[in-house]
Amino acid sequence: MDASPSFSTNGNNNTIPVMDLQKPDFSNLVHHWCRPARASSHDYADRFIPNRAATNMDLAQGLLTIPRKEDSMVGISPSREAYRKLLVDTLLQGRTRIFKFRNQPRTPKRSFLDLPPAQPIKKQRRIPHHPEESLDVQDIICNRQLNLLDWGSNNILAVAVNDTVYLWNATTKSVSELVTVDDPITSVSWDLDCRRIAIGLNNSHVQLYDPATNKMIRTLQGNDQDVLVGSLAWNNYLLTTGSADGLIINNDVRIRSPIVSTYDNHSDGICGLKWSPSGQYLASGGADKLVHIWDISKSDPLHRINDHTASVRALAWCPFQSNLLASGGGKTDESIKFWNASTGACLKSVNTGSEVSGLLWNKSERELVSSHGRTKNQLVLWKYPSMAKMAELIDHLSPVLYLAQSPDGCQLASASKDETLKIWRTSKKLTNKTTSRTSFVVGPCNMYSSIR
Repeated sequence: MDASPSFSTNGNNNTIPVMDLQKPDFSNLVHHWCRPARASSHDYADRFIPNRAATNMDLAQGLLTIPRKEDSMVGISPSREAYRKLLVDTLLQGRTRIFKFRNQPRTPKRSFLDLPPAQPIKKQRRIPHHPEESLDVQDIICNRQLNLLDWGSNNILAVAVNDTVYLWNATTKSVSELVTVDDPITSVSWDLDCRRIAIGLNNSHVQLYDPATNKMIRTLQGNDQDVLVGSLAWNNYLLTTGSADGLIINNDVRIRSPIVSTYDNHSDGICGLKWSPSGQYLASGGADKLVHIWDISKSDPLHRINDHTASVRALAWCPFQSNLLASGGGKTDESIKFWNASTGACLKSVNTGSEVSGLLWNKSERELVSSHGRTKNQLVLWKYPSMAKMAELIDHLSPVLYLAQSPDGCQLASASKDETLKIWRTSKKLTNKTTSRTSFVVGPCNMYSSIR
């Protein structure tokens, strides 16, 4: 029957159409997406019908065939009962049911909310490839057995130029003259608190000066021969000197007769001396291609290392690993080697491609800087222990012979045969100051003036 509209009248004789409202039947209009999905055979389960796929049949058979507890417990010792419980817990893992009527719930997929928080990315340090300062050091002696630079804890760089020691204040950028002597200066070294500065000469003497008054405190005499003292190293009140005849002397500067011990195991000139941070070990490198590691309490070397094939001048003790020593070889060696000072074993060797004239560890990072000769005459910053190159600082025109580090570890000073001294910044942002070129030539009008 058609659902045609009907009409009715109200009191005003107005005809109003009325629809025949019947409850619609939506039973056949259910869309397919509204129907529940049919359970797969893998998920199908019933409370009275066991799920064979989810049941461990071997375990079920064992549970059906093992004796009942009350029948098997007669006469069992407590130790056997404890062992039985441990065995049941291990094998059954707490499962006692024979049949399973439902599968184990699926392992939920890992959500991005469960991922560990991302680690912050360390900002890569910018290392300037040009020096902050460039200073003239005319007439500086070029000798691979000398050590003519040292940067003290007072932030003053001592530079020996021929027969004069100049002091460059890194804070004020001013230069002054400490002393001029009659003989060429062959080495210079600040003590730990910068109350004294030692100056080695070419006549086997070492002079101690007070930088506050520019006056000499005393003179330490070496052997009777007139040989140059090319290496100096402080260990608290102990000043160690190394001369061109291979003799090493330990001087106690507090007493009238300062010589307390000597080492004469090198057959050629001493090129480098370094005390370990603890003051227990001394490393010496010589023109005889040897590295010796000495214990302060013994007269014979703890280790004699002959792996280098050229003179060894570059020595550096690691600041974060007390028994780690780095050494660098000369022209025909060109390698950096790392040694365990306790055992004397070589831990690593890296071929740098050019002679190694200096080595310094970074004081705040696991890094190492080396200075080199031809063909690039560069400074190289290495990442330790991978020894990957982080930066090459190239500006010198001749081999770099002398290397020093600022007390905060952020700056380097390098002097070369090209008679220039360059200041590099390796750990902090470069200031907006332009590179300046100044001179260590001191005359009557500019002896104590600021660097121009």
